Amino acid sequence: MASIRNRNGKWQVRISRQGYPSTTKTFNSRGLAEKWAKLIENGIDSNDYQNTNLARHMKFKDAIERYLHEVTYKSKSTIEDSYRLKAMMRHWIGSLKMIELTQSKVIQFRDERLKLVSNGTVIRDLAYLSSIINHARREWGLNITNPVQLVKKPPSPPGRNRILNQEELERLFKACLPRVKNGNIYILPIVQFALETAMRRSEILGLRWEHIDLEKRIAFLNKTKNGSSRTVPLSLKAIDILKSVSCIPNKNIFLINAPNLSARFDGVRKSAGIENFHFHDLRHMAITKMAKKLPNLIELSSVSGHKSLKMLQRYYHPDAEELARKLD
Repeated sequence: MASIRNRNGKWQVRISRQGYPSTTKTFNSRGLAEKWAKLIENGIDSNDYQNTNLARHMKFKDAIERYLHEVTYKSKSTIEDSYRLKAMMRHWIGSLKMIELTQSKVIQFRDERLKLVSNGTVIRDLAYLSSIINHARREWGLNITNPVQLVKKPPSPPGRNRILNQEELERLFKACLPRVKNGNIYILPIVQFALETAMRRSEILGLRWEHIDLEKRIAFLNKTKNGSSRTVPLSLKAIDILKSVSCIPNKNIFLINAPNLSARFDGVRKSAGIENFHFHDLRHMAITKMAKKLPNLIELSSVSGHKSLKMLQRYYHPDAEELARKLD
C-alpha cells in the first residue's frame, strides 16, 4: 500500500508490499505522486513491476562483498574464488551501480581483460559476473537483466597437454626432496601420489587416514570438485607412498595447505629447470597413463571423477592397427 506525505514542500511516496522491496520517490505535486503510486501498484498486481531502486543504489563491489559472504565462503574453491572476486572489486567495474552493468560495459570489461589475461581467465571472469547478477536477481530482489547473456565469450582455450618426459620427471622428483633438515617432507609423496591416482590437488590435501582402506586399496573422496563423492582405486605404488607417510590419527594425511603447496611446487619446478608445467598437469599425466590400462571410458571416468565422457576423449588415443584387429 502506498503512503504519501508532504516533506519540505515535496510529496514523497513510499510503496511497501509483501514480497517486494519497498521503493520511494519524491514529486513536486501530490497529483504526480498519486499517479506514480497507482502505476506502480497496478504493475505489482499484474506481475509486471520491476523495482530498480536497489539496483540504482547498490555498487557492484558491494554486491561482490555480499556474494562472498553468502555464496563463495561456502564453496569448495573458496580461496581461489575469493582472490579473483576481490580483484574484481578493485577494478573499475566494481565502482559501477548494478543498474549500470549494461551490455556495453561488460563488452568493455571483456575487451580490456583480453589484452592482459588469457581467454580462459576472461571466461571465468564473465562467469563470476553472471553468477553474481543472477544471485542478486533471485535472492535480493534486484530486478535487472543479466547483460552477460548478451555478450559473446572468447573462444575456449585448448586443453593443456603438457607431459613430462622421463628425464624431466626424474629432475622434478629430485628437486622435490627436502634440501634442509626442516624442509617439507610432503612435496615428493604428494607429487608421486598425484601421478598414481589422478586426484586433484584439493582431493589429495583433503584426504584423511579414515578415508583410506589399505587392504581393499581404495580411497573415499567425500568432497570433489563436481560435488559428487567417489571411491578411487589405489595402485600398489600408491599404497607404498601412503605407507611412507607417518600416520597421525584424526589429521590429514599430507600436512600442508594449498597455498603452501602451490608455492613450494612452483619453487621445485623452477629448481628442476622445467618450464610451462602446473601441478594440475600431474593429473593429466596420470589420466593419460591410466587410459592405456583402462580403455573403457566409463571405467576411466569412475577413477578420474569426470562427469562428461567428452572431457576424457582427449586422454584416449587408440592405436588404429589394434582397432582394425578388433574388427576381424
